[in-house]
Amino acid sequence: MASIPDRPRLRIAVLGAGSIGCHLGGMLAAVADVTLIGRPAAMAAIERAGLTLTGPGSAREIHHLRLATGTAEAGVSEADYVLVTVKSADTAAAGRALAEHLGPSSTVVSFQNGLHNPDLLRAELPGHRVLAGMVPYNVVRTGPASFHQGSGGKLMLQESGDDSAGGAAFAAAARAAGLGLALRQDMPAVQAAKLLMNLNNAVNALSGLPLREQLGRRDYRTCLALCQREALAAFRAEGIRPARLGPVPPAWTPGVLRLPDPLFQRLAGASLRIDAQARSSMWEDLQRGRTTEVDSLQGEIVTLARRHHLPSPANARLITLIRAAEASAPGTARHWTGPELLAALGSDGN
Repeated sequence: MASIPDRPRLRIAVLGAGSIGCHLGGMLAAVADVTLIGRPAAMAAIERAGLTLTGPGSAREIHHLRLATGTAEAGVSEADYVLVTVKSADTAAAGRALAEHLGPSSTVVSFQNGLHNPDLLRAELPGHRVLAGMVPYNVVRTGPASFHQGSGGKLMLQESGDDSAGGAAFAAAARAAGLGLALRQDMPAVQAAKLLMNLNNAVNALSGLPLREQLGRRDYRTCLALCQREALAAFRAEGIRPARLGPVPPAWTPGVLRLPDPLFQRLAGASLRIDAQARSSMWEDLQRGRTTEVDSLQGEIVTLARRHHLPSPANARLITLIRAAEASAPGTARHWTGPELLAALGSDGN
């Protein structure tokens, strides 16, 4: 990784620097001046020990002197790009806070789950460029200032068509930093496809298992298939066509998920190329006693289905189960076996 030739170093602020934000900021620090803005305890840990990133390949240690940290939105005032990685429920408040400090030429990038966060930011930031982004892989905190990338894939970013103020400069920086990135003109479709995948977050959180082990078991995959079938029906009614991001078209995925384990492993082995530490962000939220994003995932499907008078019992039931887990003491939520969870969603798996 090296500085981008013939260009000044970008100034990048990461607002909501949790697992994904620290990973992105730490990687970009090789080629840009990065400021992480997050919870005081998390930022203090990075100040003390520096940032350690692990994942595909060898461990990478990002020394804390190469990263500025802060806990207030004022840290974005001179940024060329502000990467927003707060949870969906905090997006509107983040946008209002940014409005007080954002420079006139700053570009905001939403690297968040869900379908609506870029629009929520645009509503709070009239006159500013806001781009949609997508992070395809899993990052989990493994220590106070250590973060592990457990799966792969390329970042995706809205192609704005304006190199001077759009995503091209950020894309160049990301690639120079070793982050794969694809510019896309169909980000709403990309976000819908990511939502389909993220419906597994709740299943994984309730299983208590690493992602690779959970996805290797048909009962859990059938739970996800039920959620995705409800989502695909709601998307069709809404006129949403999810992008094809992998070898299997979205419409085929629920059927593939329900295949017997040996056949699934042969046909969809890429889905299991996840290392043993990877877990969903929702699992991490439950471990740390934080509110999850289930309302922006399963909740989005329930809302769409209701709008078109369609059933969504599996997604609705998962919301209820996650809410019960949130009410438990951190790290004590019930772990559901595959058959138990499938029965709770109202299916025998056939």
